Amino acid sequence: MSATPPPAQVLPLKRAKPSLAPLMALVAPGLNAVNRVILDRMQSEVALIPELAGHLIAGGGKRLRPMLTLGSAAALDYAGDRHHRLAAAVEFIHTATLLHDDVVDGSDLRRGRATANIIWGNGASVLVGDFLFSRAFELMVEDGSLKVLKILSRASAVIAEGEVAQLTTQRVVETSEERYLAIISAKTAALFAAACQIAAVVAERGQAIEDALEAYGRNLGIAFQLVDDAIDYVSDSATMGKDTGDDFRDGKVTLPVILAHARGDTEARRFWARAMRGEANGADALAEAVARLAETGAIEDTLARARLYGSRALDALAVLPESAARAALAETVAFAIDRAY
Repeated sequence: MSATPPPAQVLPLKRAKPSLAPLMALVAPGLNAVNRVILDRMQSEVALIPELAGHLIAGGGKRLRPMLTLGSAAALDYAGDRHHRLAAAVEFIHTATLLHDDVVDGSDLRRGRATANIIWGNGASVLVGDFLFSRAFELMVEDGSLKVLKILSRASAVIAEGEVAQLTTQRVVETSEERYLAIISAKTAALFAAACQIAAVVAERGQAIEDALEAYGRNLGIAFQLVDDAIDYVSDSATMGKDTGDDFRDGKVTLPVILAHARGDTEARRFWARAMRGEANGADALAEAVARLAETGAIEDTLARARLYGSRALDALAVLPESAARAALAETVAFAIDRAY
């Protein structure tokens, strides 16, 4: 009599990693329309302008912010096309800020490619950034909605304020967590919030829906930036599109550094002060920084805060009816946070 075979081992199903694929599939036709607007409006008789702008715009970015405008509109069943040009305006604002940021930071790599300021120089990068801001405002005015103009122009001003505030805290290791969160809420989250909110304006869905989408975008933007802060120390250039430790070498006091400095002993605080001043920023110093971040739990706690803001973004979606579009917006939150794992 043969022995009874052992029961088959049941392996747990492997959970698919969160992805932008649902959002990308949802907005693909609209994004093609947005890209046509972008290509048309970045043209100029001055050949350097489309050449330089095209270098960054075609450089592998996900178009996340305009996709949020399109996805938010889809979640509201908006059937018009006003949001196409407004999404292009959002992308122009974002691209202009990247050009200016790379000049301020002295960056030489973005999304794995040489930055525009390295190829064409700082002056050209700043001026083409100004050109793209102007194109964005042309698109806003053409839309004809004063409310849309107010939202996007205010976001542009807040972003600039956030960038200046970040500049004033560069290398200031005593920056508080509250101060830092206010900075990233301005410099990063403001455009996420505006990109989502304007969809509710063009869909004429009322203030409550506007507020909900603004909250979704703002909390997603904060979560996105916090994850970026963390992976600067634990990822690689192939994943990030920039060199590992760029923030560290630039003396950017991000949340992981703020937490590690606050929790460290006297020796640790001296290390962070020297590192942020640029007195210790080589490979050995970066390795020490990563070790100190690990021993204080600064990376994990930064990611925990990102998850908290991600939860708030998901909560804001609760007022929208269940749909494939709402699910895609929710998965975008999971994707933003999962990049760190």
